[in-house]
Amino acid sequence: MDTIKVATRGSPLAMKQAEMACEFMSKKIPGASFEIIEVKTSGDKRLDWSLEKFGGKGLFTKEIEETLLSGGADVAVHSAKDLPTSMADGLSLSGVLPRTESRDVMAIRGAVMVPTLIASGSPRRRAQLKRMFPQAVWSEIRGNVETRLKKVASGLADATVLSEAGLVRLGISEFEGIKFCPLKLDVCVPAVGQGIIALQCRNEDLSRFAPADDPKTSLMFRLERCFLTSLGGGCQAAYAANFDGETFRYFHEACGYKKILFSELRSEAEMLEKVEEIAVELK
Repeated sequence: MDTIKVATRGSPLAMKQAEMACEFMSKKIPGASFEIIEVKTSGDKRLDWSLEKFGGKGLFTKEIEETLLSGGADVAVHSAKDLPTSMADGLSLSGVLPRTESRDVMAIRGAVMVPTLIASGSPRRRAQLKRMFPQAVWSEIRGNVETRLKKVASGLADATVLSEAGLVRLGISEFEGIKFCPLKLDVCVPAVGQGIIALQCRNEDLSRFAPADDPKTSLMFRLERCFLTSLGGGCQAAYAANFDGETFRYFHEACGYKKILFSELRSEAEMLEKVEEIAVELK
């Protein structure tokens, strides 16, 4: 039996996503078994770092990519929003799992009605939510999902913002001392690739893993990633894009929130051209 080594970060969410990826690949690659390889990334090691100051390209992916290139793993599992716009030489995106949720969720301490101290290291989230909470002071927060929730519940902040997909994958629908408030896509546009699990492999293995792909989600990611690439930005930039299969939503500090209905565009090429036009105008 073919054993496929799967590289991932070691957080509870990353491990859960790796398990989901193995289950997905097992249906697409008959006869394979899987072994999950935990890799410590710079972002995991340096919890004292400010993601806004040090959150450059590859903070959560570089060591995983090195493991792939060295042969220590056959395929890597990433949160798609963590992937840099350009990959290391010799590596390719081989596929994505079906996207379910992509929204952001505010986690607010139970006794708080209107948060005045919000913990988030995301310029994207701050830029958009300042419209809802103009009086709020913002601070950074690090740690896995449960750690962040505990920090808010203990009073270190009034609220934080998390990915709905992460909460669902971890089975967290309630948490003591916290109330969850999902944010509509028209209120807070998610990060490019948010809610998408991406698979990466060496170029020479692309044909082996290419069957493990969800075409609908793959199109979403290509359009969102085109927006990001055309702007030349990374995950720490204050802009965002989300395509739900019909509507392309985007946010940029230069124009605020916008959305365009893509149902009239007949081909992927037309969609990509439109996204590039938007990005050029913003630049």
